[in-house]
Amino acid sequence: MAEDEPGADLTLAGLTKKYGDFAAVDALDLTVPAGSFFALLGPSGCGKTTTLRMVAGLEVPTAGTVTLAGEDITRLKPYRRPVNTVFQSYALFPHLSIRDNVAFGPRRKGISKQEAAAEVGRMLDLVELSEYGARRPAQLSGGQQQRVALARALINSPRVLLLDEPLGALDLKLRRQMQLELKRIQTDVGLTFIHVTHDQEEAMTMADTVAVMNQGRIEQLGAPEELYDLPRTTFVANFLGRSNLVAGSVAAKNAKTVSVQVENGLVIAPTARAVASEGKVWVGVRPEKVHLREPNEDGPAGNVLHGGVVSDVSFVGVSTEYLVRMPWGQELTVFEQNHTSSRRFRPGDPVDLTWADEHTFLLDAAQDATAGTEIDDE
Repeated sequence: MAEDEPGADLTLAGLTKKYGDFAAVDALDLTVPAGSFFALLGPSGCGKTTTLRMVAGLEVPTAGTVTLAGEDITRLKPYRRPVNTVFQSYALFPHLSIRDNVAFGPRRKGISKQEAAAEVGRMLDLVELSEYGARRPAQLSGGQQQRVALARALINSPRVLLLDEPLGALDLKLRRQMQLELKRIQTDVGLTFIHVTHDQEEAMTMADTVAVMNQGRIEQLGAPEELYDLPRTTFVANFLGRSNLVAGSVAAKNAKTVSVQVENGLVIAPTARAVASEGKVWVGVRPEKVHLREPNEDGPAGNVLHGGVVSDVSFVGVSTEYLVRMPWGQELTVFEQNHTSSRRFRPGDPVDLTWADEHTFLLDAAQDATAGTEIDDE
């Protein structure tokens, strides 16, 4: 992408960062539309933070360009870029009040005390901390400190706000609250937010667009629901949620459907959901799309795998997670919603697995079926 697309705010073209022979970021092409909430999602070491640091000017690219609003900023010093970064460590000044922490940027630019005070008041209102201006950072909770760091970045009116694992230090409940807060604030201010995270739920909850990174490259980019519903690689299928991947061979295809022979039957996939539609393929289906039923029980038309045996049952609140061992030795995962009419199966119960044809996706069998499954989520 050598040129900005209409309305694009940030364009990375051939962006590369090498350390010796190792490419942390490998010829990355990416356009982030103005005003969007964009997430770079991937495991530790995939290159997402290095990409963010090159946009911020904290790392010098080995090759490629960073263009912001039509201006090449690749070689600009960090303080000359209309970009601010919020890190996982809030980096607040412990000896200053919350009001003075937020005012630091405007005062450094020489803005009058009166003007700065008005802007600080507006920012504290935005992050819902107007009553805490006189306190010191140590007197606030982790979530409140994170909002102060956000206000301190936003008051500088950046064109792009970079968020580097900003919620990583928070506990689960507070992290979920802050996900909603960040999305609300981004909608209110209308700035471009680029959020780096290894947390799949975090990316899908907040972002308009998610780029899944792996080994310095983007595996797939799109809306969260698009990536989840129709992954294009085994890495995305496994890293973004969980998937059942069963080996198969294409038996027939037409304009609408692809028929695939698996170990003990034939399954159908829509042609539009087939990344690969010839020879060996992986047949994919998400665990919550699969249903259990007793052997040979009648049910809705769709794909059926016979001969399973329940090997493990885990109650996880809203759903029950089943592991089912198939006749060829593979264990498949099923998530069944828990409601009053739900039938419960026990370990050792014989079952068939069934799901609607339209929930099947097909991937290239040359890819590793375990890619993305052995990831340390830090």
